[in-house]
Amino acid sequence: MHKKLNPPHWAQPRGYSNAVLANGSLLFLGGQIGWNEKNEFESDDFIDQAKQTLQNIIALLNEANASAEHMVRMTWYITNRDEYQARLKELGVVYRDIMGKNFPVMTCVEVSGLVEPRAKIEIEVTAVV
Repeated sequence: MHKKLNPPHWAQPRGYSNAVLANGSLLFLGGQIGWNEKNEFESDDFIDQAKQTLQNIIALLNEANASAEHMVRMTWYITNRDEYQARLKELGVVYRDIMGKNFPVMTCVEVSGLVEPRAKIEIEVTAVV
């Protein structure tokens, strides 16, 4: 289904892949944020919002009879790089609990703000089913 690519003389990436070769139907998920199914935030904590965002992604993948292993690309938009870096260990635990050991190609960008003022994170996903 998917093949992770990395030149043999490059260091192995940790928590993401440098390249993924995939065959199948493309599934594009619009940016998901850390609110629940009623579009309500239950927390202003970065890790809580990241957890809800990842759960939202899984719910959408499931609608296409897909799961985390079908993801080939994630783009993360965060509003505070310092908080993100300071809480990477916690974030890693939450990520693995929800996504397992599925590490697609990832990009993370700090932005000055998101459309929803309380949102601290937004993630877009491309999957191949």
